[in-house]
Amino acid sequence: MATEFGLADTTRGKIIEALAVSPRSARDLARNLGIQESAVRGHLDRLEDRGLVSPSFHREGVGRPKKRYVLTSQGQDLFPRRYEYLLDAVMEELLAEEGEGFTSALFAEAARRMARQVASEVPSKGSREERIRAVTAALNKLGFRAQVETLPDGEVRINRTNCVFRHTALTHAYLLCEVFDKHLTEALLGQSGLQLEDSITRGGRTCTHLIQLR
Repeated sequence: MATEFGLADTTRGKIIEALAVSPRSARDLARNLGIQESAVRGHLDRLEDRGLVSPSFHREGVGRPKKRYVLTSQGQDLFPRRYEYLLDAVMEELLAEEGEGFTSALFAEAARRMARQVASEVPSKGSREERIRAVTAALNKLGFRAQVETLPDGEVRINRTNCVFRHTALTHAYLLCEVFDKHLTEALLGQSGLQLEDSITRGGRTCTHLIQLR
């Protein structure tokens, strides 16, 4: 069931569920949901404004093309994805075939590659505080729910209340926390010097990186 944007168990959520099966017209949706077509059109307009659905036109025989609605890629992303099972399997195979050293180096490079993909959101110049806050915003776009905390001695922590790799990190904490996560954050900051003070995989409530100033 689509749960983002507060759509679960709502009329809009049911519309998204129906469009996930096949494109539908407003009339089809109204008939299936047992509500007025005008009400369905209002919901479709709101979903289109959010970028979750888009209209498409299909010619069926003689006459004007019929308007049907389809889910956009953003709308399809509302449904659960279970990538962690594939990631678990890949990690186990790498560790078994190549060993921890090779797998660690591979995950460190993957972190740097991922950082390069989002680096456009982080300014190459500016104050330390501006850069840290830009890094935090980039992490939030990846789903980490990060916040910046400035300590009395001037050092800075980045606290994150969500681990986007939680399932796999619980069984491969070193590779995900000490290697991938650390290299990702360091690459975004453009400096080395991070200390993982606490993590969700250690039983903590947050993943906390202390930025060690140079």
